[in-house]
Amino acid sequence: QVQLVESGGGLVQAGGSLRLSCAASGRTFGLFAMGWFRQAPGKDRAFVAAIQRSDGTTHYQDSVKGRFTISRDNAQNTVYLQMNDLKPEDTAVYYCAASINTLSTMESPYHYWGQGTLVTVSS
Repeated sequence: QVQLVESGGGLVQAGGSLRLSCAASGRTFGLFAMGWFRQAPGKDRAFVAAIQRSDGTTHYQDSVKGRFTISRDNAQNTVYLQMNDLKPEDTAVYYCAASINTLSTMESPYHYWGQGTLVTVSS
């Protein structure tokens, strides 16, 4: 089993920045990729960004390209999401997820999920 714990959410003004962290523990040696998803109020959960642990290959949702950066520290079993130029539409609960075999923009390949951290962007 793998446990994921997110941190770093909070309230920020539009144009500001936040960095989310996701610490993985347990059987982390088998993880292939980690990703961030978000769920805005009244909406379905959606893909934000993902990174392959071995070579750092990344994927981003189009709306966050150029503003968000996903990175990983394999030694610390941690993945980060640096969010710059935040907009009110970025307001959501952000979830960290981990997959044992796929780098994907879809939810289904991700086997492990964190509890989420709330990001609120005020206008």
